[in-house]
Amino acid sequence: MTADFFPTYRGRMEYFCLGCGKRYPTDELYYTCPECGGVFLLENLAFDELKQTTGQEWRSIFDARAASKKTALRGIFRFYELMAPVLDEEDIVYLGEGNTPIVESSPSLNAATGLCTAYKNDGQNPSASFKDRGMACGFSYLNALIRKHGWDQILTVCASTGDTSAAAALYASYVGGAIKSVVILPHGKVTPAQLAQPLGSGAIVLEVPGVFDDCMKVVEHLADNYRVALLNSKNAWRILGQESYAFECAQWFDWDLKDKCIFVPIGNAGNITAIMAGFLKLHELGIIHELPRIFGVQSHHADPVYRYYAVDDPKERQYEPVEVTASVAQAAMIGNPVSFPRVRHFAEKFEAIGGKGAFQVLQVTEQQIMDSMIQANMNGHIACTQGGETFAGAKRAKELGLVSDNEMCVLDSTAHQLKFVDFQTMYFDNSFPAEFEVTPDMALANKPELVITPEEKQSLSADEYTRTTAENVVAKLGLEKK
Repeated sequence: MTADFFPTYRGRMEYFCLGCGKRYPTDELYYTCPECGGVFLLENLAFDELKQTTGQEWRSIFDARAASKKTALRGIFRFYELMAPVLDEEDIVYLGEGNTPIVESSPSLNAATGLCTAYKNDGQNPSASFKDRGMACGFSYLNALIRKHGWDQILTVCASTGDTSAAAALYASYVGGAIKSVVILPHGKVTPAQLAQPLGSGAIVLEVPGVFDDCMKVVEHLADNYRVALLNSKNAWRILGQESYAFECAQWFDWDLKDKCIFVPIGNAGNITAIMAGFLKLHELGIIHELPRIFGVQSHHADPVYRYYAVDDPKERQYEPVEVTASVAQAAMIGNPVSFPRVRHFAEKFEAIGGKGAFQVLQVTEQQIMDSMIQANMNGHIACTQGGETFAGAKRAKELGLVSDNEMCVLDSTAHQLKFVDFQTMYFDNSFPAEFEVTPDMALANKPELVITPEEKQSLSADEYTRTTAENVVAKLGLEKK
């Protein structure tokens, strides 16, 4: 297979319930098991056929496709055989998602933390978040269903704190035709930048009081009782698309993941699920020979997965949802992650191969998240608050002796910094509401300084204004004449 041809291989996909083990065909929309209500994984029953190609051959195929100009193979479907290999080329949606860079931290930042860190900037996806990976797969699947069934209309719906709604609305507006988009947001809990995105894409935006978990209950009720396409992470096709993050990390490091630690914010637990699933596929096919270590990170304001894994003995662990409080990492402010059963499923597989330290969960404070985001961005990154969360997680791992000096910490920045400038402004202005529990380090605060007042400008001629203003700049900066 070269970069010039769309793959001929086709898999056989089935929904597989993690609760009761029942299986369902993929020619209909399913989100939870009709039998027990459990969450689904998607399984390719023809996966073993891929083992007829060696790991080295797969590496060569994927590397060749990285230079492809074929639209359907330019994004996440470069790894077609590993993801949704039942789709035809005409169904695949590509808006420029995937291929986000891994940017190593500056020497000064690494020296300040004693860590070797790098950000994978998923905020450089089209809607400025990682959710585009899942939407590209989910909407490609919807395209296939619409074509197969001849549907004249399908309503896509999602609950969101911002990123999911932006991605869903963007892809729905591009695909158009039978697809109409509705997003349900928690009133007052979404930044203006994030609210602007689905509105700008033409989605119907509905707000409800409460937090994300309340919105999720509403869309779950709709998905259970009406013909709608649910686009939250209960949608197994979305999770499948997000596996591409793992594939790209492996390819970036030339398929050698020795001494790599991947830090991921947990949130609704779909992304960390997908990333583990992706690395396990690569390992099973011999494309990589060693798994990276995975660290999930949660804020102390929303930490049910951390609490579960904080109990050392697996036999004594009990999962319980928590009531969340205000968090700057809005996408992580989820007290009952939908994908927790998937996390547990893949964590067991990860540990079976990589040992006890292969998967771990860390807790960080809101203060640490904001301090870390500001510090990262002042050293050349474009991290969102979730990116601050993973950076704080890496620092915490070092404090606990969980990472060594020769390991690289790859930090997942799930969205672009610009989506969260309101939190940066609150940090610089020291105006955080008390419930966030954030007291800014004013040494990190940055504010504009007025060089000359409007009144002074009015009193000066044009030449005097230029000279006086320049002299004030010289005085502030301590400049020396040439």
